[in-house]
Amino acid sequence: MTLGERLRSDAQRLERAALAWTPPLSGIPAWTWVLQVFHGSVPLTGAQRVLREQEPEARFDLAGYADRLRRLIDGEPIAYVLGVTDFFGREFRVDANVLIPRPDTETLVGCALDHLPLGRQRRVLDLGTGSGCVAVTLALERPACEVVAVDASPAALTVATANAVRLGATAVRFLSSDWFDAVAGERFDVIVSNPPYLSAADPHLPGLAHEPTTALVSGSDGLDAIRRIAATAPSHLHPGGVLLLEHGWQQRDAVVAIVRAAGLVPIEVVDDPGGQPRVVVAAGRTD
Repeated sequence: MTLGERLRSDAQRLERAALAWTPPLSGIPAWTWVLQVFHGSVPLTGAQRVLREQEPEARFDLAGYADRLRRLIDGEPIAYVLGVTDFFGREFRVDANVLIPRPDTETLVGCALDHLPLGRQRRVLDLGTGSGCVAVTLALERPACEVVAVDASPAALTVATANAVRLGATAVRFLSSDWFDAVAGERFDVIVSNPPYLSAADPHLPGLAHEPTTALVSGSDGLDAIRRIAATAPSHLHPGGVLLLEHGWQQRDAVVAIVRAAGLVPIEVVDDPGGQPRVVVAAGRTD
């Protein structure tokens, strides 16, 4: 079998296996996924692969590729299979200890940047940092800011710290913390969070089985973490500071009510690129 025949056969295998995924493979052809895994495993450029597709597959070391392809066929997300994913124009390393960064969270980052004038010193807190994608991006986009990032998972903090070092955001301060516990007495100009916001009965959970449940699920209605954050945030905001919360597309009204009950003033609800409500921005006291 030639290399080209092997890759095309693997694409057919992946396409058949993906019929059982929840949700099934859609939008991206199986061939594209196979090529991503191949080029993430074998040191050939796309042009080199094309030129050598007629050679016997035995001439290539495909052990790493075969292992990664097996994981992909078994339904593991491609970001975990490859160990990297793109976020806000940068490549972040990820593993099963952290949530895979998604385009929805780029909306959260964009909102935060709107409240962080370029060149101005501001204190920023990222709650539940996971891979560090939000904290690292904000630190790189606004280098004058002091960024603190917390997470309750030591494994997640290891991933986040490694991403910060690799991408050059070495000034981010990472802390092990259950939400605000490790920053007692500290105040910030901007607090951001992409907390868990799925309910325990959310129908999307089977399709997220490879990702950490603690980063996804938050109580019977998905709002427990948001309630905790909103209740404590006012005492950690500088006068005029803002809290930005990512939430599920059906949770806008509930999140607005939660921040209002906590003494914050909802000032904006921002839609994601799909046109769904995604981020509630709430202001703290002004005096």
